[in-house]
Amino acid sequence: MTVIAAPPVKEAPSATGGDGSRPRRHYATHLVLIVLAVMWLLPLAWSLYTALRPIASTNQYGYFSVGGPYNFDNFVTAWNQGGFSKYFVNSALITVPSVLLTLFFSSLMAFAVSRVNWKFNITLLILFTAGNLLPPQVLAAPLFQMFKHLNLPYWFSDSGTLLNTYISVIAVDTAFQIGFCTFVLSNYMKALSADLTEAALVDGAGIWRQYWSIIMPLCRPAFAALGTLEVIFIYNDFFWPLLFIQSGDRLPVTTAINNLQGVFLSNYNLLAAGATITVIPTLVIYLVLQRQFVAGLTLGASKG
Repeated sequence: MTVIAAPPVKEAPSATGGDGSRPRRHYATHLVLIVLAVMWLLPLAWSLYTALRPIASTNQYGYFSVGGPYNFDNFVTAWNQGGFSKYFVNSALITVPSVLLTLFFSSLMAFAVSRVNWKFNITLLILFTAGNLLPPQVLAAPLFQMFKHLNLPYWFSDSGTLLNTYISVIAVDTAFQIGFCTFVLSNYMKALSADLTEAALVDGAGIWRQYWSIIMPLCRPAFAALGTLEVIFIYNDFFWPLLFIQSGDRLPVTTAINNLQGVFLSNYNLLAAGATITVIPTLVIYLVLQRQFVAGLTLGASKG
């Protein structure tokens, strides 16, 4: 009778390492992350601390001190004096359409260069990506002149041109952000299995149906991550609104801090309160979409 020896059973790798020692602790990595987090949060914490102090306490004890009372009077004064309620609406009228249009157009372009086989795929992707390498200031004068000489009916624009309208800012923000979003979405769509669209094609689904019913639902994490970034980018934009909009009552909230500037003296406690108020919407959006944002950034990180 022949006895067949069973193959040796491999031991599962232990958490302590192959030689029985304890796992390495990444002290250097943790130290770098802590330092970066402190450097990132310190200006925000300092602005919040300054905003909570009355200007009288700062003048008496100095900025680098802890003496004096703390209250929210600077926030109330900044909100009323800066007109933030009106400027927040202006920012929403610019940010929301710009983000939606950017994601929509970039998803169309990303689908065309990643899921459709034709000879201009790489060429168009390079052109869209190369547009992000051009500094916006280079195009400031040409765009201003183009919008200035584009005649429109007065029922559409009270200036008779594209200047002093939200449409000019929305168009430029959308155009400048499409390249980045197209690059990110095209790489994400390439990672999706080709069998999905091939099966849909066999079932008779056209290009639009493949895009809208199959690819778009699978790109929700990427849209959440890009949407969060684009809201922050466009909401914080100061250059284009200040260039194209001349009416003070149409400017976004990033320009409202100018209303808190004094003629001869500046109340930096009041300015800190105004700056802190402008941060709140982007902070809320990030906290609401934090899970989708992180998921969109880490998808595919474990693929070989």
